[in-house]
Amino acid sequence: MGARIDGSRANAVIALERRKEAQAAGKARAKQGELTHVAGCMLFWAEGSRARNTVDFVNSDPAMIKFFVSFLRTCYAVPDAKIAVTCNLFADHESRQREVEDFWLTLVGLSRTRLRKTVVNRYSKYSQKKRRNKLPYGTCRITVCDTQLVQMLYGAIQEYGGFEREEWVM
Repeated sequence: MGARIDGSRANAVIALERRKEAQAAGKARAKQGELTHVAGCMLFWAEGSRARNTVDFVNSDPAMIKFFVSFLRTCYAVPDAKIAVTCNLFADHESRQREVEDFWLTLVGLSRTRLRKTVVNRYSKYSQKKRRNKLPYGTCRITVCDTQLVQMLYGAIQEYGGFEREEWVM
């Protein structure tokens, strides 16, 4: 059992070193000052998740979603096969679920195979349904499971922002 624990610790040290290397690569990329890269990183900083291994970006603005996916493709060569789309809509749009899904998939140029299960937010019995007719296409979540990509983004954000966040590498 001791060998297994030692192996696990060794793997954790290796994984930490890989995350640090990816952040260093992100910082180097940021020093190039490419505007699309700056904009994409800042969008992720503002609207993205803070996961260690997954890029999650959620928004209701179609132009922002389209730009972010384009950023992933052009700046990081993320293939379509790694991009997943999840739609989130309110109950009053449930009858249009397929239309909403198709809207987001068409917008970012992905097939239905990249679609994850749509989330429908139901109104509670206490709700006054004040959200009616807002966000006609709900929100769209773009997900890419790629530790190296996340860490490169974190490195670039730190370089652009002029700060260090140790917790982003841990």
